[in-house]
Order: sequence, then C-alpha cells, then structure tokens
Amino acid sequence: MKISKQAGLGEALTLDENELALINAMSRKALTAEEVYTFAVRLCDNQVDRDGERFPVETLEELAELFVGKSGIFDHQWSARGQTARIYRTELVREEGSPTEAGEPLCYLKGYAYMLRTEGNQELIAEIEGGIKKEVSVGCAVAQARCSICGENIRDKGRCPHEQGMTYDGKRCWADLVEATDAYEWSFVAVPAQKEAGVMKSMRQDMEQLEREAALGRKYLQRLKDEVVRLGGLAELGLERDTLAVIAGRLEEPELEGLRAAFQRQVDKAWGAETQLKAPEGLAPEQRDGAFLI
Repeated sequence: MKISKQAGLGEALTLDENELALINAMSRKALTAEEVYTFAVRLCDNQVDRDGERFPVETLEELAELFVGKSGIFDHQWSARGQTARIYRTELVREEGSPTEAGEPLCYLKGYAYMLRTEGNQELIAEIEGGIKKEVSVGCAVAQARCSICGENIRDKGRCPHEQGMTYDGKRCWADLVEATDAYEWSFVAVPAQKEAGVMKSMRQDMEQLEREAALGRKYLQRLKDEVVRLGGLAELGLERDTLAVIAGRLEEPELEGLRAAFQRQVDKAWGAETQLKAPEGLAPEQRDGAFLI
C-alpha cells in the first residue's frame, strides 16, 4: 500500500564534525561545511489526519530507518533531474504531555537533509530561508491500514464494516497505517493538509490498480473454494458440506488447486464422463448426429 503524506520544513542547521561525517558517508567526495546547506524536515507524525489515517509510533520507528538516504524531489515526480536534497539522519521526537486522539503522546519523525550550495540551488535555498518552500510530502509503503474499531484491514470490506471518520459508540474510526515496508522519497509540495504540519495525503493511481487486482484475486479465491466444496460433495467422500467449507477456508490457492484437481478425478471416476444420450446402435457415423434431431 503506497502512501503520500505532507509534512513541514524545519529550521536550517549548523554543521559540526559529526553531522558532516554523516553527510560524507553518503557522498562520493569529502564535502566541506561551506559546500553544503542543511535543514530539518518534519516528515510525519502519529496524529489522525484529515483523511482519517495516522502513523502509530511503531510505524514511525520503522520509517525512521527507511528514510535515511532518501532523496527530496518536487511534487512526487520521480525523476533524477528533480533530486534536490537527501536525508542523512532521522530522529523520533516525542512531546510528552501532548496526547493525540489515539491516546499516545505526540510523536513525529524528523529528518535532517543536506543539499549542495551550487549556483543552480541558490534560488531554492533562498526560498527555504524565506519560508516559501516549507511544506513537504512523504511517499512510503505500508502493509495495511488497520481499523481503529475492529483491528481488521479497513480496505477489506468483507472483514471490516467501518468507515473512516464515522463514530461508533462514541469512538471515531480511523485507519492506523502499520508495518512500513519501504520509504520512496519526500517532496516539496504546494498545499498543506495535516493538522500540525499542514499536510495533504494523496494515493497514487497505481495503488488503486493494486486494490482492484487484489479484489479480483479475492473473488477468484472464493470461487475456487466454492468449487472445491461442490466437487467434494459430488466425490461422495462422506464429508458434510460445512466440513468441506471449513477445510477449504483454511487453504491457500496452490492447495485449493491441488484439492480441486483431486476431487475432479474422483468425480470423473465415480460418475464417468459419458454423454447423457447415446446414439442407437447400427447407425453409420454420418447418421449419429441426426439421431438427436427433432
């Protein structure tokens, strides 16, 4: 599941030897403090955003490692020409005494980024210093969006009946974005939307395609399970339909395909594969089809 969320640009930094060493670990040549410009970025936090989603602290901890070394670009346009800066370290900042709606202390992921002081970057550096470029958006991937009410994947409506933003028994429903698997990039963007940092989230079109494919896969798997149950009943194995349904429900696609093939062989053996009507004996081959004409 690919996620894009906006966050905020922080203060410029003063380099010391430790910071410069971390930057030089990523560069192909040794850079001096005069050659680089550094600044802090508020990437994402654990508050419920305007889309009814949030990153739990555990996910922020996973993203902290994944974002080190990731490039900053513009408007999520994945092009080498748009690379402007790179995150060389991250930090998880906790603000005790500021609980979120989920009951956790406010926590956000802070990234430290550097860029070269080149002639081409002077305008961008000036815009950062002048507060023009201050919103950023992160692009990352998580395994699932977990419903805060029932704990199921909120995208799977067969398991989760709740809707983000709705209230159930006095508790608002949101999606916890859990199990971070990758961090792609962070981008300079124009429109803020998240509560603390002014952040907007957008789902990529390819995510919609992935969800459509996942829905088709679930339909195919259910049809395969139904076919296994049907063939199991015809195979006269002495198993009740409910028992067959329980067995099929615990299997994945490869096992289901194998079981379907085995049941089909048993059905063919028990019932045969002959036609329901036989042509009368003694007819020539060219007359056989005509025997069934009315």
